[in-house]
Amino acid sequence: MSVPETQPTALVLTALPLEYAALRAHVENRRELVHPDGTRVEKGQLPGTAWHVAIAELGMGAERAAALTTQLINWLRPEAVLFVGVAGSLKDDVGIGDVVVGTQVYEIHGGKQTPEGFLVRPKALPGSHALEQAARSAAREMPEVRAHFMPIATGDVVLADAKSEIARFIRRSYNDAGAIEMEGSGALQAAHLNGQLNALVIRGISDRADAGKSRADASGSQELAAKQAAAVTVAVLRKHQPRNHSSDSEEGPHRRGEGGATYGGDHIDFRGGTFHGPVTGKSDGRR
Repeated sequence: MSVPETQPTALVLTALPLEYAALRAHVENRRELVHPDGTRVEKGQLPGTAWHVAIAELGMGAERAAALTTQLINWLRPEAVLFVGVAGSLKDDVGIGDVVVGTQVYEIHGGKQTPEGFLVRPKALPGSHALEQAARSAAREMPEVRAHFMPIATGDVVLADAKSEIARFIRRSYNDAGAIEMEGSGALQAAHLNGQLNALVIRGISDRADAGKSRADASGSQELAAKQAAAVTVAVLRKHQPRNHSSDSEEGPHRRGEGGATYGGDHIDFRGGTFHGPVTGKSDGRR
């Protein structure tokens, strides 16, 4: 296995092949990396930026997304994590081809069944403020994309019946959600638990989560939605710069700590910073 170099990396995750293909088209000089447990990513350059982008196709489901996202975060040490792909609309004014950027993501199956009915115990994670702000800025410059900033519902269900009990449950309990998908909460949870990384879910709308889903999919709506979501993702990364543009050096990235100190490699530079406490370091015998 090749060990990923120290580079400013954005980890961009998908569930489906068409989602992966839409993102892959934007990444140049790709090479495949294989984790010891078999998970594969392609890592390349996002042209015109300092970002190295690692893209992965994880398959469907929030639990799978959480486990594999954790694995990839621990391996690649990214600065940003984005889950990107297609979703069903939950709102009349969120149409096919639109993009929903998740201000927060709901895990819709949490709750308690009682004799009085199912009591919802909401689980929600916010998207990264910095990435959301980058998305809002990018959207203003993309007249070809109609973007919505609203919550996204994650559930282990493909919703193709707007009159079903699960659809009524979502409208009743998560009525501000604009889209439904299957992986976002898992990816955000993994990012939150692994250093509170900047993370965001971006979904293109491919259907209206109703009985017309099959017809919409057959018309090419999934390809359109995936292309739109990928375009927004790339625009976000062009707006949201890595912490240190010069982090490709052999010593690795230097980060700014409390009081203005920078640290990285095998030294700490306190010039311009404030130091509190002892320092233990190397000595060559000179005073």
